[in-house]
Amino acid sequence: MKEILQYLFEHQTLSAVQAKSILSEIATGKFNEYEVTSFVTVFLMRSITLEELEGFTQALLQLSTPIHLGENLVDIVGTGGDGKNTFNISTLSSLIVAGAGQGVAKQGNYGASAISGASNVLQQLGYKFKDSQDQLQRELERSGFCFLHAPLFHKSLAAVAPLRRSLGLRTFFNLLGPLVNPASVDFPMIGVATQEIMRLYTYLLQKRGSEFLLVHSLDGHDEVTLTSESKLVRRESEAILSPKQLLFAPVPAHALTAGKSPQDAAKVFVSILQGEGSEAQKNVVLANAALALENTGKFGNYESCLSHARESLESGRAYNVLKSITA
Repeated sequence: MKEILQYLFEHQTLSAVQAKSILSEIATGKFNEYEVTSFVTVFLMRSITLEELEGFTQALLQLSTPIHLGENLVDIVGTGGDGKNTFNISTLSSLIVAGAGQGVAKQGNYGASAISGASNVLQQLGYKFKDSQDQLQRELERSGFCFLHAPLFHKSLAAVAPLRRSLGLRTFFNLLGPLVNPASVDFPMIGVATQEIMRLYTYLLQKRGSEFLLVHSLDGHDEVTLTSESKLVRRESEAILSPKQLLFAPVPAHALTAGKSPQDAAKVFVSILQGEGSEAQKNVVLANAALALENTGKFGNYESCLSHARESLESGRAYNVLKSITA
C-alpha cells in the first residue's frame, strides 16, 4: 500500500485494472485500517476518475453475492452524502412505485453521513433484512417490493464499514452503491449530488447498454426535491426541468428535513404514507415516483405516471406495501 499511496500523493490516478485490484485487496483485509483510511482520504481531496470508478465497481460486482429476482424491476437510489438531511425520499418513492403495480428491488444501507438511510428507516419500522433468494422472491411477489440490505450482499465491504461510520463523510463508497445492485435491475433511477458525478455515471451506464435515469437537483440534492430545477439524464437524452414543468409548485428546502434522529425520520416516513404529510413532502415523493414509472416505459407519459403515483399514495396501496413487508 505504501507504493500505491506514494503514487497517488504525486497526483497520479489509477487505471480501471489497478482500481479493481486494490479494492479487491482492501475487501479481503490485506491492508490495515490506517492504510485504508489514507487511501480513502485521497478521494476526499480530489475527484474520482471514470477509470477508477469503473474499476472499483467491477471489484464490488465480482465480490458480491448475485441474486436473481426476475426482469423489469426498478430501483430508486441516491449516492447520499449531499449533506441536506432530507427524509427518505427514494424509499418512499419506491413504495409508491410498488403500490402502482411496478416491481421494485431496492438496494440500501445504513446512513454513513445521514441521520437515516434506507436500512435505518425500514429497520426502525420493523422490517427484517433477508439474504435468501426464495424469501425475497416471495416478498416481491406478495407486495411488489423487496429490499436488499447491501452488507448482506456485499460482505467484502465489512472491512470498511467501521471506517465509513467513523469518518461520517461522503467517500467514494457512496458512489459505488447505486451501481452494484445485486439484482441487476433493468430500470435504475439514481440520484446524484453533483453534475460531475452525473457525468461519470452517464459514461459508465452508457457502456453497460441498459436503460437508466439519473436525477440531480441543481441546488445540490441527490434526488428531485422541487427545491430548484432538476437535471435528468437518460440513455439518449437529457433535460433540465423546473418544478412547474413537473406539475408542482416549488418546495422550500426546510420542508424536507428528516428530523434529528432515526425515530424522527421513521415518523415522517409513516405520516407521508398515511396521507398525513405536508403538501411539500407528498409532492416530492410523487414527482420521484412518477419519474421512476416513466423510466420503465410501461405507464405512459409523465402526466399519466404522476396519476398512477398519486393513486398509489392516496388510495393507501403504498402504505399497504409497507405493512406487507413489515408484518
